[in-house]
Amino acid sequence: MTPVGQTRRSDSPSTLLAPIEAWFERQGWTPLPFQRQCWRAYLAGESGLIQVPTGSGKTYAAVMGPIADFLAEPSPGLRLLYLTPLRALSRDLALAIQQPIAAMGWPLRVAIRNGDTSSYERGKQLRSPPEILITTPESLSLLLANPKAPALFAGLRTVVIDEWHELLGSKRGSQTELCLSWLRSQRPALRTWAISATIGNLDEAARSAVGTGAAGAPASEPRLITAPIARATEIRSLLPESIDGFPWAGHLGLRRHEDLVAALEPGVSTLLFTNTRNQAERWHQCLRYACPEMEGALALHHSAIDRAEREAIEAGVKVGDLRWVVCTSSLDLGVDFQPVERVVQIGSAKNVARLLQRAGRSAHNPGGTSQVLFMPTHALELLELSALRRGLAAGLVEERRQPNAPIDVLLQHLTSLACGPGFEPAQALATVRSAWSYRQLSDSDWQWCLRFLEHGGDCLGAYPRYRKLEREDGRLLVKEKAIARMHRLHIGTITADRAVTVRFVRGAVLGHVEEAFIGRLKAGDVFFFAGRQLEFVRLREMTAQVKASSKKSNTVPAWAGGQMALSDLLSRHLRAEVDRCARALAGEAKLDSPELVALEPLLQRQVQLSRLPRQHELLVEVCNSREGSHLYAYPFEGRFVHEGLGFLWAWRLARHQASTITVSVNDYGFELLAPKNYPFEELFELHAEELLAAANLKDDLEQAINLSELCRRRFRAIAQISGLVLNGFPGQAKSGGQLQISAALLYDVFSRHEPGNRLLAQARSEVLSEQLDLPRITVALQRLRRCTLQLERTPRPGPLAFPLLAERLNNRMTNESLLQRLERLRQEAERAEGGPPGS
Repeated sequence: MTPVGQTRRSDSPSTLLAPIEAWFERQGWTPLPFQRQCWRAYLAGESGLIQVPTGSGKTYAAVMGPIADFLAEPSPGLRLLYLTPLRALSRDLALAIQQPIAAMGWPLRVAIRNGDTSSYERGKQLRSPPEILITTPESLSLLLANPKAPALFAGLRTVVIDEWHELLGSKRGSQTELCLSWLRSQRPALRTWAISATIGNLDEAARSAVGTGAAGAPASEPRLITAPIARATEIRSLLPESIDGFPWAGHLGLRRHEDLVAALEPGVSTLLFTNTRNQAERWHQCLRYACPEMEGALALHHSAIDRAEREAIEAGVKVGDLRWVVCTSSLDLGVDFQPVERVVQIGSAKNVARLLQRAGRSAHNPGGTSQVLFMPTHALELLELSALRRGLAAGLVEERRQPNAPIDVLLQHLTSLACGPGFEPAQALATVRSAWSYRQLSDSDWQWCLRFLEHGGDCLGAYPRYRKLEREDGRLLVKEKAIARMHRLHIGTITADRAVTVRFVRGAVLGHVEEAFIGRLKAGDVFFFAGRQLEFVRLREMTAQVKASSKKSNTVPAWAGGQMALSDLLSRHLRAEVDRCARALAGEAKLDSPELVALEPLLQRQVQLSRLPRQHELLVEVCNSREGSHLYAYPFEGRFVHEGLGFLWAWRLARHQASTITVSVNDYGFELLAPKNYPFEELFELHAEELLAAANLKDDLEQAINLSELCRRRFRAIAQISGLVLNGFPGQAKSGGQLQISAALLYDVFSRHEPGNRLLAQARSEVLSEQLDLPRITVALQRLRRCTLQLERTPRPGPLAFPLLAERLNNRMTNESLLQRLERLRQEAERAEGGPPGS
């Protein structure tokens, strides 16, 4: 038999692909050039990455080569493993792959294995494996934790990774890399093909998918396959009649719902994307009241809603029963919604790749034109959309980079292998290093991991549950059945605050909300969730029992981690857009997009009161109000960078004149608020160079921000992934408070008795590089030092400052009182200037 990775020399690729071409012909289709290119590359034994626009036929490009290979040399057993990041995609993928198999009578079985698969079906798959298995990274890790794993994968020829851009840049991507490294150690000629729609760093993405070569085998260059398929995206903004009545940040733009309703058509299938689940709940509630005639055709979809209801909504969209669906990133990925004709983006997408991905949900077919209707939630988002347009026109997409050798994921992976076939340390190290993200794993880190898992490290050796691994004939294994059982229950890298299930007192599960939200409710309180008005009855064993209610309420659950920040790429485009506006108002250029034209009155007011910064300038405004002294800075670097810069400046200024300084941030800049008469202007003029210094940045940030507390919070997630802290068995789950206490105790123990603990170091590294975005802060400071500083004293907060003021007020006021306060401030500004802008 011909070795895996090679085709039979007597058969040409054309001969091997004849059955595939025959099926395409029967469908009345002609394979696209990039599809044929993929098939031939696969048959030549190559691995690589496919990047073409959404809806262009990537799935058949990836799987038809392996199917042709199998048809030439059929044999029982698992041959193709198809990884998908979302369980919801599995059904569509299985149907798409099954379609040609059933039509042509090919001897192939397709099966799905994920958290929804029954125990009977999972056992059946192990006894008689299908030729094609569709699964998730978590389910693949669980398979590796089975002693039968080597036999199951003994004949594996191909792995296809769908939506690789979604996994890349996260610990799920690292988990996938480690699983693939083990598979390649068992099958050195394994071919790997990643599929991606939107990613900027193609070479690195491809290399991370195919690895550095199996242990002991030379690395081969991955094949990159792209296609010049033009996918048009038409974006139209819902512009306000007057910029003056436009809502500012903090209240989701709901006041303009009538404009959105007027632009929607009941007969046009539409997905309405928001950036957070809370925002989705509010917009669904608003549209439901504004359009009672859409009852039964309007739905809400986000990840906190129960899976069965989400699947019913997806099915309703596909058959055309549901016309409008308010959703979040839960529908970003490739569920095939061919009936969808239009996408609405409520608020800025903050990211070019995200907008492309969402736009691709409409006209999901080759050659289709995606229609996007943009609904801004405050005026300056029009600047972002104009910048997004230029980013799309330039064909630029954000890069995604994998975490660098996360130790918590490695500890989980090694424990999984030890629960399954076990591993020999020297061979396992070579295998782990064949994963791209772990290629530079040091010997000392590796030995620490082994000592931690085998002996409990330096601190936990007295506790048997932390001495997980035992040696037998040179291999490390988990022999204690209770440890193995508990580990298998907690495989995965997705961590979140403890979720409370929401269920009708007598009836169905609706979904889940965070424990902190339910903890604030008392019996009889009414809230909106999953598109329903619910009355809280009681909390029992992490289940909130509710009943339908007709009482009025505007309470909606909030979920942590909801805020998005501008990407680095979009930040650069946004600064160029502001520069264009400044040149236009100076008569050196034109406002050349509908969004910029609509913004002209606001831009004129900003120039009259202060100025618009050019790309080579940093604008800083200072003013006084009844609240105190204000400093506003506008680097246009994104929320997360501004958070670090704001606290850094506050701490550096307070070193020269002590005071309590409040920091408020958004994507355009940050505000420092100090007591009245604080000399911001004088201090800035004296110490501007120090404020922008990148020297001692890490030490200064540690002083400016409670880094220890941030690390403690991050450690909780790391402890869960590494297996230090477990939720317990089903039905005996710990509360969020119990998990927090367990992780906090371990953090304190390690801090006192093992300060060199690798997991402590990882928590610190993740806080600095991810949460505070230290690399971007460093680059931003280096850029700002080259800028010309423009300090402006203004009589009151201007248009650029106003959203920052609203952001701060929003953190301590209700939505209604915030609207009243902002309206009063706007009227005061207009009276001071003698009328509204443009009057």
